[in-house]
Amino acid sequence: MYFNFNYLVFMLPAIIITLIVQLRLKSTYNKFSKIRNSRGITGAQAAQEALRNAGVYNVRIEQTSGNLTDHFSPNENVIRLSKDVYEGTTIAAIGIACHEVGHAIQYDREYAPIKLRNMLIPVTNIGSKLGLILIVLGIIFANTFYFSETLFLIGIILYSLVVVLQLVTLPVEFNASKRAMESIRSSGMLRDDECVGARKVLSAAALTYVAALISSIMTLLYYVALANRRRR
Repeated sequence: MYFNFNYLVFMLPAIIITLIVQLRLKSTYNKFSKIRNSRGITGAQAAQEALRNAGVYNVRIEQTSGNLTDHFSPNENVIRLSKDVYEGTTIAAIGIACHEVGHAIQYDREYAPIKLRNMLIPVTNIGSKLGLILIVLGIIFANTFYFSETLFLIGIILYSLVVVLQLVTLPVEFNASKRAMESIRSSGMLRDDECVGARKVLSAAALTYVAALISSIMTLLYYVALANRRRR
């Protein structure tokens, strides 16, 4: 009911940006996932070296299924790397593996933004779903029940938690990439020209979080504009 032409007008810029970012990520990853690093080390070896250089010794490194499914699990203290990254000796594999190490270091150093992000995740998961439900109910019962506008506004406030979470996620991701590049350079895992490639891969990946934030902001703005029209 609430998906209409006005919604498309709000979301079209976000959709275009997301497509461009995804194409850039795919192109950049494909390029540097075919270039072998000069040392011939694998992503798993790079991750282990980065952890050792950071003085983090309680994190395991495991291989996981899928493509670009790499992640750090703080509850288990495990870095899981996809096969192409775990076994790969490419520039992209080194960059991605060290990025996940960056997250592990954040937890070890008690990096404030990631602690805030973890506090927000459960609240956001509930709030965003409940928010959309209240927004839909507010539209369905518009001009029928006097409290429909209140439901709608509460829904918007709850959905705004998504934007807050993604705002907090940005410094977390950028900082993990920064830690990754510092580790790569200080340990000499990659040559200077190879570091440029690794940075391009991580920068392209980071832009996906920017695109997600823009999409959420545009969705929120649409709901706010809809609420303003309802008051008129």
